Amino acid sequence: MEIVELIKPEQVFCLRAGTKTQLLQELVRRSAKVVGLEVQAILDPIMAREALGSTGIGEGVAVPHARIAGIDHFFALFARLERPINFDAVDAQPVDLVFFLLIPAKAHEEHLTALACIARRLRNQKAANQLRATCEPSTLYNLLATTTDVDAA
Repeated sequence: MEIVELIKPEQVFCLRAGTKTQLLQELVRRSAKVVGLEVQAILDPIMAREALGSTGIGEGVAVPHARIAGIDHFFALFARLERPINFDAVDAQPVDLVFFLLIPAKAHEEHLTALACIARRLRNQKAANQLRATCEPSTLYNLLATTTDVDAA
C-alpha cells in the first residue's frame, strides 16, 4: 500500500492546535464534512481508541485512527502542526506530524498494512525532516506521495 492510496492533495495542510483534544476535534470536524457523518460518529471511536493508548508513535509522529461505521473506504488527513503539542506519545516527545486515518468498520487486515506504511514513512528521519521544513500543502503532499523508503533512507 502507498500513501497516495490513502490521501489526496486537498487532505494535507498545516494546522495550529493547542492541545491533543483540540487537534483531534479539528481533524474529526474536517473529516465529518467530507465523509458525510456526524462529528460524534467519528469523535467517539477516535477518543475511545486514544483511551486504549496514545497513537503518538514517537519521534514527533502521531497516527490517530479508528474503525468507523458508515464509511466504505479509508479516509485520511495529514497535518503538519505549526508548533508541536503534547500527545502523550510513547517517547514523551511532542508531536508535529499527524496522519489521521479513518478505517471502514468492515476492513479486515488492510488497516495493518496502511498503518505500517504510514509509520514507516513518517518515522523515517529524512522524510520527517523534509515535512517539517515546509508548511505549503502542495509541497507536503508531494513529499508524502513521492518520498519512498529507499529515497528517505
